[in-house]
Amino acid sequence: MPELPEVETSRLGILPHLKNQKIQDIIIRQPKLRWPIPTEIFLAKGQKILDVKRRAKYLLLQLEDGWIVIHLGMSGSLRILLEPQVEDKHDHVDLLLNNGVTLRYTDPRRFGAWLWTPFLEWLPQLKSLGPEPLTDEFNVDYLSRQIKERKVPIKTLIMDNHIVVGVGNIYASESLFMAKILPSRLGNTLKKKEIKLLVEAIKQVLTRSIEQGGTTLKDFLQSDGKPGYFVQQLQVYGREGLGCFICQTPIQAKKIAQRNTFYCLHCQK
Repeated sequence: MPELPEVETSRLGILPHLKNQKIQDIIIRQPKLRWPIPTEIFLAKGQKILDVKRRAKYLLLQLEDGWIVIHLGMSGSLRILLEPQVEDKHDHVDLLLNNGVTLRYTDPRRFGAWLWTPFLEWLPQLKSLGPEPLTDEFNVDYLSRQIKERKVPIKTLIMDNHIVVGVGNIYASESLFMAKILPSRLGNTLKKKEIKLLVEAIKQVLTRSIEQGGTTLKDFLQSDGKPGYFVQQLQVYGREGLGCFICQTPIQAKKIAQRNTFYCLHCQK
């Protein structure tokens, strides 16, 4: 599933092609995504795209009067087409712009979404979300308050979008390894200095992944069709049985809250 770095990579890739361009047409070939595409989305025709923003894993196309909100779901991706291309069976939505560019949405599993709202605060999907992890709002004091009484594995807590958005399964495992904390540690057992290391690790891991264009394991592609290269820098995720890059201890794997979790028993305490 595309996580925060992959969504941010998509935003950065499409922004130069979309900003200040007018929407000439919207072609919807398959309206049945995670939620049915509302017919109100056609209100976007003729409007200028003022900006392309992101909140959690949602892409936000800011128009002159309203917002198109896009979620990539499990297997969705956005591509910039500089010239017409025949659509494939999984190409569900095209956004045609006055500069000749087409923004094409592809989603084999159809778990993504295209939504319309006149005001972001009206959209239920954006309510009750925690802070963005790369902002100053996500800091040691904040995370300490959120987990100090929680007898829940720390990996589960940092993947909770009500606490902090965008720390998906891959990045939770990688951040906990960098901070040298076992994923199964209960939140209320972490000391302040450990929480500080974890906050710093989350910010570093996510920033590095964005710089590398995200992580491609199966479906994710950047807007130019290239994969994300952060997969080459993964320290523990997907490496069960292989030697830890630091101590050579075999990487372990277990399920935490039904999610595959990878860690090093020697390096993480």
